[in-house]
Amino acid sequence: MAAALTREGGEDAFRRLFRFYRQRDASDLRGVVDFSAPGGQVFRSQLSISSVSDQDAYRAGLQPVSQWKAYGLSGYPGFIFIPNPFLPGCQRHWVKQCLKLYPEKPNVCNLDLHMAPEKTTDLWGQSKEQLRRKGSSKWEPRSLLEKLRWVTLGYHYNWETKKYSANHHTPFPSDLAFLSEQVAAACGFRGFQAQAGILNYYHFDSSLGIHVDESELDHSRPLLSFSFGQSSIFLLGGLKREEAPTAMFMHSGDIMVMSGFSRLLYHAVPRVLPNPEGTALPSCLSQAPSSDLPVGSVIEHSSDEDWQVCAKYLQSSRINMTIRQVLAEGQKFPEESGTNGKGQAPSEDSDHENSKAKRHKPNTVT
Repeated sequence: MAAALTREGGEDAFRRLFRFYRQRDASDLRGVVDFSAPGGQVFRSQLSISSVSDQDAYRAGLQPVSQWKAYGLSGYPGFIFIPNPFLPGCQRHWVKQCLKLYPEKPNVCNLDLHMAPEKTTDLWGQSKEQLRRKGSSKWEPRSLLEKLRWVTLGYHYNWETKKYSANHHTPFPSDLAFLSEQVAAACGFRGFQAQAGILNYYHFDSSLGIHVDESELDHSRPLLSFSFGQSSIFLLGGLKREEAPTAMFMHSGDIMVMSGFSRLLYHAVPRVLPNPEGTALPSCLSQAPSSDLPVGSVIEHSSDEDWQVCAKYLQSSRINMTIRQVLAEGQKFPEESGTNGKGQAPSEDSDHENSKAKRHKPNTVT
């Protein structure tokens, strides 16, 4: 069915497949690549094992790189898929950071567009009891954390101009920078600098529209993507939307790296799915980190109370972190006038990214 859709007239091939997988009753998922059972167009990809010491991997909450599995896709040079390389329990740290710490000021989130600053200073504190008591009814009022759609870090993305600027920047989280640097080095990109992050918060009715990540001034460095919580379908297309994309599953802990030719390809997330194990949460989130974390580890233990809130949130949600290097070494932003650095952002509906992407028109960065 999915293959037949790509041959129909009218809409471009990417939009047709996006709409197919967006349907909640789309049960034909046979065409979706599953990296837990690779085959067909999937092949093993080599990593730079010597670029990351086992100690640094442990400090980032990762297994030694020699134990990772990495895959590529035929027709997508520069694309690397790493199924969950995290040490047991260490995903919990990143989930907690994305819900409790990273949304704090001075970082920017979608709620800032609708609410007074004092109302968005402690989303965790305002939401944790409501989340902890939350039942299964979809009619219950949503907490502020459940209304969170995106958070930007480092150089803050301007959703209206689709640009970054020197005058809208806050310190990038050091733990996330360290994680990103180790993953990039393992994929052959030593010296990667984590300068901007966009965190997306999805629920079962959410999607990420068709787009290209081209606003960074340096495209020679990779785009890193980390997923936690429920699963999703990810579509990776070509340089034009007329090219039919490849669909693949992303599960909790999975990492994607888009570099080289694949760095500027169209991509999207049409659908969030319950984790395939059939349990409320994936088993990789069921245990806490080891009690003897290495010296200098960026991983922090979560209290039982904090994890209860995170676990409740993740029962119907997925979190994705995309990390970028915006500027090449020694590069500066071009001089701009008449911008305030903040701009506008997508509206706060469940398909907000989709509406943004429809307006997206590629521009050439030189």
